[in-house]
Amino acid sequence: MDVLNPVLLLLAELFVVLGLLLWADRWLHRHLQGVMYLLSNDEEIAIWLYAIILFPGVVLHELSHALSAAIVGVRIGRINILPHRVGKRIQLGFVPVQQTDFIRASFIGAAPLLCGGLAVIALGYKVFGAPEVIAALAAQDWLVAVHGLAAAFQAPDAWIWAYLVFAIGNTMLPSRSDIHAWPFLGFVAVVLAFLVLLFGGGALLLDGLGQFLTVAVRWLVLLGGCTLLIDLPFFALIFVAQTVLERIKGVRLEYR
Repeated sequence: MDVLNPVLLLLAELFVVLGLLLWADRWLHRHLQGVMYLLSNDEEIAIWLYAIILFPGVVLHELSHALSAAIVGVRIGRINILPHRVGKRIQLGFVPVQQTDFIRASFIGAAPLLCGGLAVIALGYKVFGAPEVIAALAAQDWLVAVHGLAAAFQAPDAWIWAYLVFAIGNTMLPSRSDIHAWPFLGFVAVVLAFLVLLFGGGALLLDGLGQFLTVAVRWLVLLGGCTLLIDLPFFALIFVAQTVLERIKGVRLEYR
């Protein structure tokens, strides 16, 4: 239990961070589309406006798929970075990928998260001093965190960099088509872990797993923190814009 407790704690932190990122991603995409619809009063125009705002992130997302496919020797079709409907969903981009094994398919599917995460963390480090702000939040030193965030936006061309983080950070999560191979890989990992535990390698496995999770969670918390901190003013702007437009037009949007 002494070995398991730190691992379980790290897993809990991992799920909390992922939950926040998924919630923010869902909220942003729905409400940004809503604001564009209120502005244009036309569904098709709203989709294009929504896609244009996130365009830098969409380009990086699809190029990440293409580059990772080239690395592992999988053929791709024509890269599409224009929005279109797929049933009730809006697909901002798409790269047709040749059918391949689960390992390579998972690597290609995860590429936007890896590339987008590196871009967000790099910008957070170099431009916005994100590690210091996140450390202040972790220490519950709210005043230092607020001052750090305010100072970050005084950097040269801060809003341009902030926009790039916003666009990349909110398009880097894998889509439904990107994660089709992940459940199988998760099952394989569980089976292998069980076999190692069964044949006496449990202590070594748990020690290695604990070290891996420690590094992974730290990076994921930094990634999530950078994205969410930069998202805050944009989320506030979207919320205010929707509220004002709803009052002007005398309507209220409902999201389902």
